[in-house]
Amino acid sequence: MSSVELVAVGTELLLGQLVDTNSAYVAAALAENGIDCYASHAVGDNRERIAALFREILERADGAISTGGLGPTVDDLTKEAVADALGLGLELDREALAEIEGFFASIGRTMRENNRKQAYLPAGSVPLPNPHGTAPGFVALRADGKFVACMPGVPREMKPMLAERLLPWLRSRFDVRDGIVTRVLHTVNIGESEIDHRIADLFASSENPKIAVLAHDYRCDVKIMAKADSAERAREAIAPLEAELSARLRGHVFGTDAMTLEGAVLALLEERSERLAVAESCTGGRISAAITAVPGASRHFLGGIVAYDNAVKQAQLGVPEETLERFGAVSEESALAMARGVRAALHAQIGLATTGIAGPEGGSPEKPVGTLCVAIADARGERAWTLQLRGDRAAIQARATTAALGLLWREIKIS
Repeated sequence: MSSVELVAVGTELLLGQLVDTNSAYVAAALAENGIDCYASHAVGDNRERIAALFREILERADGAISTGGLGPTVDDLTKEAVADALGLGLELDREALAEIEGFFASIGRTMRENNRKQAYLPAGSVPLPNPHGTAPGFVALRADGKFVACMPGVPREMKPMLAERLLPWLRSRFDVRDGIVTRVLHTVNIGESEIDHRIADLFASSENPKIAVLAHDYRCDVKIMAKADSAERAREAIAPLEAELSARLRGHVFGTDAMTLEGAVLALLEERSERLAVAESCTGGRISAAITAVPGASRHFLGGIVAYDNAVKQAQLGVPEETLERFGAVSEESALAMARGVRAALHAQIGLATTGIAGPEGGSPEKPVGTLCVAIADARGERAWTLQLRGDRAAIQARATTAALGLLWREIKIS
């Protein structure tokens, strides 16, 4: 069974200045290509420690895959560390140098001498060209056939290199012939524990395809992965399990694979030829931003009003002063008035509103931090919900956005 371990290089990762998203992306791609990832590591910009980590990994795995540390600066030391770990020298790769020179020529900039350093690769390496930047990747081979594959840390450079260069090399190296297919069912308005309760027996009985449940901010994904001698046979194996899961989670699956919650909402609006307007307080425009990130959103999203101050709620949305004084800005009554007001102001078929306490201050025993009120106003009537969310300010705002979109999706779906 083929096995690799991942290494993210960069002192900034250890200082918490940058979040490593590369390793998660690479791990998912490896899984989909039938290559087992045994562990993931982060290491700072230290030549000796990077080399020691590579040596350690190659004692137990077939190879290591790293991201980062291939730039032109003095603290970019990954390939020097690889050469140390494998007992190799560095050689100038003239094709890599020509590509770097061509890159600078294409953007009308002078190439500095330190960029020439990037064209030196461990002797005997398999180059991984990088048309999106100046840092070529490579696969360095040890005498016994074990390897270290290195890619740049910039995601927009790493991702195409992985897909177009490294994954084909790995599939050939490990003679991966199986078809591996992943299907993801996206759910909302249902918790992870409830999903587990509904499908526990399928977890126990399904090995290929196998099931995994991944919780996100106020929604969950159910992932189905199958391996067969072809992608088509893998899809055939997934189909009956997907149908059973969808039946057990009926009313909560808003889409599959690349579908987003905001995309699912817009698809329902398209079906009904309806248009949406949003009034946001605690979510601060995040719902509008999520919706407008979907291509074609303008056909069914009219716009939003961020009404943070009570004066704006009154002036722009027509929320009665009496409602604010009697019930408070964070209340179902105020949320309903906001939804009603934005629907009228923007001449929409549906009005959605959020108001809440994102924290860390502003809470009370009656309305603690994390209190969220969501309201919808449309031709079918007006309704509101109060939810209690957890987390810091950023988490509460993210979860509030998902919760509001989830309620909107459900209400349109059942209408």
